Amino acid sequence: SSAVGVFKHLCVTAGLRIVHRPKISSQQRPVLAGTSGLFGNHGNQLSPQATLQQQRNLSLHEYMSIGLLREAGISVPAGTVASTPEEAYAAAKQLGSKDLVVKAQVLAGGRGKGTFEGGLKGGVKIVYSPEEARDISSQMIGRKLYTKQTGEAGRICNQVFICERRYPRREYYFAITMERSYQGPVLIGSSQGGVNIEDVAAENPDAIVKEPIDIVEGIKKDQAVNVAKKMGFPDSLVNEAAEMMMKLYDVFIKYDASMVEINPMVEDSSGVGMQTHFIIHINQAHYINFDSNAAYRQQKVFSMRDWSQEDTRDRQAAKADLNYIGLDGTIGCLVNGAGLAMATMDIIKLHGGTPANFLDVGGGATAHQVTEAFKLITSDRKVQAILVNIFGGIMRCDVIAQGIIMAVSDLDLKIPIVVRLQGTRVDDAKALIAASPLKILACDDLDEAAKMVVKLSEIVSLAKEAQVDVKFQLPI
Repeated sequence: SSAVGVFKHLCVTAGLRIVHRPKISSQQRPVLAGTSGLFGNHGNQLSPQATLQQQRNLSLHEYMSIGLLREAGISVPAGTVASTPEEAYAAAKQLGSKDLVVKAQVLAGGRGKGTFEGGLKGGVKIVYSPEEARDISSQMIGRKLYTKQTGEAGRICNQVFICERRYPRREYYFAITMERSYQGPVLIGSSQGGVNIEDVAAENPDAIVKEPIDIVEGIKKDQAVNVAKKMGFPDSLVNEAAEMMMKLYDVFIKYDASMVEINPMVEDSSGVGMQTHFIIHINQAHYINFDSNAAYRQQKVFSMRDWSQEDTRDRQAAKADLNYIGLDGTIGCLVNGAGLAMATMDIIKLHGGTPANFLDVGGGATAHQVTEAFKLITSDRKVQAILVNIFGGIMRCDVIAQGIIMAVSDLDLKIPIVVRLQGTRVDDAKALIAASPLKILACDDLDEAAKMVVKLSEIVSLAKEAQVDVKFQLPI
């Protein structure tokens, strides 16, 4: 996962565009994900690196995250998830309120301005009766929602969240994240909630409150009180706000979250004598993100992952324990090591090619994993050629060679494959490739290998455009 994070951090400077991943809206706060971008010490602009880094973490559906907060004793709107229009009707009736909100459970920001298949505008709709909740839900469930983040692919809506509508007096912004510049967690707050926090930071950086937390000692009451005061909570509510912040911090630590964001954190007046208390409105699809490195000890949370909301190749890569990211180029890359993978893509770009993916098989890959890696690469129809670049240190070259031969045979690959192997058991690997009847082009020099694969990719692309079948013959 760290390899993927580093790659995404550098991807922008290489002129590459990551595809098959939703762009992150201002509502998702990628800037809070361990960078010094928006809230760090080096300016107040959202960095593209920050936008890319956040993608590596698990995100849960809104109703799931609300459930985690509710278990922690945090005040959240009453609501129920529904998988059918009839369930939505029953949920709305059980809530017993005439002011309800139907929210499409789709892992993408910008739901409110999205459009469903069938023409319904908006993935967050206010309704005033169970019948209306049923009608709106029938236009959401089972249909794709298209937003700025989903692009043309859209995201399927399998469920809706029926919740009560509450009326806030004031809206605040609050978040907790791992912040590199503080070398640990930091509380972030603002009196300006319910709006794009990037805009607040850009126009009025003094409105952003930051309070670093010692991760060993944990959060202290006076720290939370200090943040609440600076955020502008009335004196009568400061302690209550601080208690809520401490509970949110407990959630952050307990579940190995990389970011918890409440936007807006709401002060709501209700009850006898207008007694003021807090509730939290959750109106984003992603407001808690979890560090994927903690999956082994957060099995409950990671079992909630909804793969229907993600690229099928991401799931395939996860099952094979591969670090894979789809790009928009034509040259597939299979490399061991994140640094070598980035260098390989750089040299492809240098010679005029465009990488189709980042794929790091790691230092302990098996022949089976190499086969799975080839399946991932070739599942992208834009791929016209493949470059395999392996430096055998921990990873043995002959194992990679066996995997390449197995994959090419099993998948009956027709596109050219250029292989550059160096390191442990490289001679054995070359002998395996030479003995195979497959058309795998071996090359010792990385620069020459990159030039070769770029040229081959161009030839295949031109041939396809001209609807000409091209076959490659190895020299005798």
